Formats: sequence, structure tokens, C-alpha cells
Amino acid sequence: MHGYNYRGLMDKIGLRPEVYKSGKFKDMLSGDRLATDITPEERAMVQKLIDETYGKFREVVAEGRNSARDENSDVRPLAADWKDYADGRELSGKEARELGLVDELGDLDTAVARARELAGVTDEATLVEYRQRLDFADLFSIWGKSEAPVVKVDLGIEAPPLRPGCMYFLAPTYLH
Repeated sequence: MHGYNYRGLMDKIGLRPEVYKSGKFKDMLSGDRLATDITPEERAMVQKLIDETYGKFREVVAEGRNSARDENSDVRPLAADWKDYADGRELSGKEARELGLVDELGDLDTAVARARELAGVTDEATLVEYRQRLDFADLFSIWGKSEAPVVKVDLGIEAPPLRPGCMYFLAPTYLH
């Protein structure tokens, strides 16, 4: 859980919060409270919530992996120490596979092929990808909402088709 405490900035510019609440803990996570006003009881309550949520996450992962393994013997078992790595760190695909968190490494095509195999579906099955539309006009959202429905720029070249889940490298091109 993450938040900002901006009370120090407020004090520097003379801005004072006025808080009206209907319960003792209603402003518990408010960013305008002095750090010294956050009680040990409040910190313990938030930490308990985080610990419970984290425990549920680990439980769901273990149950899901064990259930998948019961259904399919190809599913890798969880490593004995997998919980030591479930602490918010990022893992490479290789590390996740060694810990039993994933069964196979690959790209989108690999995942689709594996899903079709597990489901017993033929190649004629329809695959629908949902993606957020992104175009040149989205760059203007940095400066606020643009009322123009679409902005297109013709550079005289077509962008190569790119597939999600595939790695691409850019090589420098030198013009003579």
C-alpha cells in the first residue's frame, strides 16, 4: 500500500486542513495528517489488512497451482521456497519457471497454441485480442484533453506489423 503525505508542504504554504468525520478512523490514510498524528493502532490496522491480503494472495497462488497440477501432470510443482520470492520482486521467466509459478516460456503464439491444446480446440477457433487503442493523438493528452476526434500524420511509410509478446530490436540505419 502506498500513499503520499503532503502535510509538510501544506504547512510551508500556510494551508491547514479542516477535517470533520463521523468515526475515529475515517481519515486514517489521509495525506494531510502529520506523521506524528498517525497512531501505532492505525499503523497496526493497515499492516494487518496488508498481511491478510498478502496471505490470501499466496493461498490463491498455491491452490491454483495445486489444482492445475491435479488436472494436468505437465504443470510444474511449486518450489518449496516459492513464498520467499513472492515479496513484490520482479522475476524473469526462467526464475518463475524454476519456482513453479509458470509452466512454459514463450510469446503470445506459444500461449495461444498451448491454450488450444489444453482446451482441445482446433486452429479454426476465433482468437479475440482486446487492446487499448493507441495513436499519435494520444500524445496530445499530455497537455489536456483534445476535442479533435483523430489526428493522423502521414509519414509516407507504413509501420511494420508488430505482434504483442514478441521481442523486437532496433538496428541503426546509416544513410550515405
